[in-house]
Amino acid sequence: MTNKYLYLTLLAVLGFHAEGRGQQAQAGATPRLVVSIAIDQLRTDYMEAFAPLYGEGGLKRLLNQGAVLANAAYPFAPVDRASAIAAIATGTTPYYNGIVGCQWLNRATLRPVGCVDDQKYTGMLTAETASPAGLATSSLADELKVATGGKALVYAIAPFRDAAVLAAGHAADAALWIDDIYGQWCSSTYYLQSMPQWLSTFNATKAPGERINHITWEPLSEQTAAFNYYLQTTTDGKPFRHKFKDSQRFAEYKRSALVNTDVTDMAMRCVTTTGMGRDKVTDLLALTYYAGRFGQQSMTDCQMELQDTYVRLDLELDRLLTFIERNIGLEEVLVVLTSTGYSDVEPADYERFRIPTGTFNLSRTASLLNMYLGAIWGSDKYVETIFDNQIFLNHQLLERKKISIGEATSRAQEIVAMMDGVRNVYTSLQLLTTQSAQTEKTRNAFNPQRCGDIIIETAPGWRVLNEDTHESHMPVNSYTQFPIIFFGAGVNPAQVVAQVTANPVGIERIAPTIARAIRIRAPNACTAQPLF
Repeated sequence: MTNKYLYLTLLAVLGFHAEGRGQQAQAGATPRLVVSIAIDQLRTDYMEAFAPLYGEGGLKRLLNQGAVLANAAYPFAPVDRASAIAAIATGTTPYYNGIVGCQWLNRATLRPVGCVDDQKYTGMLTAETASPAGLATSSLADELKVATGGKALVYAIAPFRDAAVLAAGHAADAALWIDDIYGQWCSSTYYLQSMPQWLSTFNATKAPGERINHITWEPLSEQTAAFNYYLQTTTDGKPFRHKFKDSQRFAEYKRSALVNTDVTDMAMRCVTTTGMGRDKVTDLLALTYYAGRFGQQSMTDCQMELQDTYVRLDLELDRLLTFIERNIGLEEVLVVLTSTGYSDVEPADYERFRIPTGTFNLSRTASLLNMYLGAIWGSDKYVETIFDNQIFLNHQLLERKKISIGEATSRAQEIVAMMDGVRNVYTSLQLLTTQSAQTEKTRNAFNPQRCGDIIIETAPGWRVLNEDTHESHMPVNSYTQFPIIFFGAGVNPAQVVAQVTANPVGIERIAPTIARAIRIRAPNACTAQPLF
């Protein structure tokens, strides 16, 4: 009898140790799939304000069950969609990754170019060319491909070309976006030599181009139409109703709440068809959703539309999480959600309400600089061109005249600094050679190959006008609160929040955090520490 009890005890001990080893192996396993979600212009205040309209499986589930870092920030300014997506993917700033914005000036041609334009690679089902050649560093997707010898599956899906390509990086299997002319899901020959059959089949039945004539955007429900978060409304209780008809119909559609359904549908088809998350090699799916204003309208003109956008976004996240849970299992998937962290600047009539404002004329500034520098070194065209809030000097002329770029930019800086509406003026050499708390965000947004010799920061409320191109914009650097949320495999919300004490949390820390979770090295220009 004693031997029998001893035998049973031994079996129990061995079983306990075997179970313990199994739990340790499971706890130490890497996720089979990483889903990186960037929501264009997501704001915490709106996300929280519309919570009464949400279900339980989307945003509420992420907020209640995920590790939520409420105050995230970009370490550079200004920020737009392209520079934000690149920063998330590379874990570094435009100073290193080269993506200073959706567009920059090509010094060779003196013309603006798109951040992913590349004539070497034609589009597939689109007239747009595209490649990640402008991305100067490796991305998380690239490092995953390197670490797995190319075995990892990497796909990036977005309504917009720049978001898809920059999230995909250099080594992805494909970057997919919606074409502005035909409304088809498309890509570039940089990634694909022919369209996969599953993608062609999907386009034939579910692409926006096949459905656009029958699509109407109106409030999702009576409850959505009746709820009003805003202090004022111009709808007078009437629900909106939008059809997409003119030549810009697909561009408008991509900036509506409805496009998020297309992103989710494509994501689910991609995972199902390619077998993402099915083996022990970690795969990466990078998604971009849209939460900005409809048609670039002012807030007063699209209040109900924006409200409906968040409600529909919640439903799409619910659909995505439910799909992942059923087909792969949330314990095998790491979901990371954040925002591009900016808001499109809407028109503001400051003069009407006697708020300090003004217009800084960049064209006249360039003419004045030519006159001033001409008085010193002889009449000539010292300013080669202007773009955005930047002045580009004529380097060849300065070299012929044996004038150092340092002296030329220093003299230009002195003159511009005295002009009305100017708060700060930075030279390229200053941003390259000095670092300080005052210049940190501007320096991080600067790249010597993509930016001008003089960078001008105007006073709050002042508009920058380029009379040559008739373009004007009002820079806004005010802080937009948005979160970083980790959810799924290996995430202990209480532990994560307790470990992260920085406030706000820099967005550049997402890439090294994911890299650590999947046991690969961080992108090659990322110096930030993992969040946990």
